[in-house]
Amino acid sequence: MRSVCVFCGSNPGRRPEYLASAAALGRDLARRGIRVVYGGAQVGTMGALADAVLGAGGEITGVIPGHLVSAEVAHPRLRDLRVVGSMHERKALMAGLSDAFIALPGGLGTLEEFAEVVTWAQLGLHGKPTGLLNLLGYYDDLLRFLDHATAERFLRPDHREMIIARADAGQLLAGLEQAAARAAAAGGAPGHGRPKWIDADGADAVPGGRDWAGKPPANPLPSGPD
Repeated sequence: MRSVCVFCGSNPGRRPEYLASAAALGRDLARRGIRVVYGGAQVGTMGALADAVLGAGGEITGVIPGHLVSAEVAHPRLRDLRVVGSMHERKALMAGLSDAFIALPGGLGTLEEFAEVVTWAQLGLHGKPTGLLNLLGYYDDLLRFLDHATAERFLRPDHREMIIARADAGQLLAGLEQAAARAAAAGGAPGHGRPKWIDADGADAVPGGRDWAGKPPANPLPSGPD
């Protein structure tokens, strides 16, 4: 991995460990010679991450929409700050610049960004590993939800396994490196060879022409007026 996207928040969180872990991750990535891609702000855990990377002499790229430059206080010391026109452009550029994705503890924006890149991987749009830094059990409830979604057959087990969660940043980076190596050997990310659609029994399902049980629809929808 040459470049890692880190999703993190514009707030510092309640516990000092959140800022400390963002800074520690930034220093670790800089030490490994891995470029950091993030949301471009100097506040919250975003600021702690960026300050640590810069302090360690690492490479960092910030990506921020123009309308958030003032609201999120764009980091003034970034040599590579890219101002884009929208949130959609921000996420697309961050994804394109990165070889892997990490979400630190954060709020709705962090969760939305991470969920989108995992969805893209699920659909086979990219083969890049995704991970959660589950500091202090912050993402335990989310992981339980994903396990529940898998048990209820809204999510395939192999797609659930795309999300690597570790409490320690070093262990998380090691897991992402291993996933990236497996993906490279297989020609894509885990799970890309299977469709995302499954029926109630867990078997593959292909939309159109058959229902989720793999049989012709009993009452097909009318095609419309003649």
